Amino acid sequence: MLGEIDKILVSEDELRKINEKLGKEITRDFKDKNLFVLGILKGCVFFMTDLVRHIKLPLCIDFMSVSSYGSSTKSSGNVKIEKDVDIDLSGYDVLIVEDILDSGRTLKYVSEILKTRGAKSISIVTLLDKPERRVADITPDYVGCDVPDEFVVGYGLDYDQKYRNLPYIGQLSRRVYEAEE
Repeated sequence: MLGEIDKILVSEDELRKINEKLGKEITRDFKDKNLFVLGILKGCVFFMTDLVRHIKLPLCIDFMSVSSYGSSTKSSGNVKIEKDVDIDLSGYDVLIVEDILDSGRTLKYVSEILKTRGAKSISIVTLLDKPERRVADITPDYVGCDVPDEFVVGYGLDYDQKYRNLPYIGQLSRRVYEAEE
C-alpha cells in the first residue's frame, strides 16, 4: 500500500496531538452545555473515536451517513442521506465531526437540515481542511490541520472504500485514481 501513497502528510503522532488539542478546546467550549457529538460516516470513525476520548465531559453520540462522492475523487454536489440521526436533537448543543472539509457542500447541507431540528447550537470540527476547495459558505469551528489540494486517504478517509485503515493521512498517488477516471 505504501507504493500507492506519495507521501505522509499527517503522521500517527501528529494525529494524536491534534486529537488532544481539539479535545481540550471542545471540553473548554462545551462546559455546562448538553453536548451531542454527531459523526459523519464513514470517514469520521477513527477521528471521532480518538477525539471523544479527549473530551472530558458527558456527551451523547450518534451518526449520519451522507454521500456526495461515490467512487470518484471529486464531490458530485448531490448529497444523499443514507442514515439519519436516531434521536430528537431538541435541547442539544450539536458538534458535527467530519473527516475532511473541502467543497463544503455536504456539511452545508447537513448543517441546514440540523438547524431545522431544534438543536440549541451547531458547531463543526473537522480533522482536515482544504479551504482553497471551498464552494459552499461554511466555516468549521475547530480544525485539526489544513492539507494541500490533493486526494488524501487514511485514518478513515478512503478512495473507493479502500485505505481507511492507514494509521496516518497520506497523499494518494495520482496514478491510482487517474487510471480509473
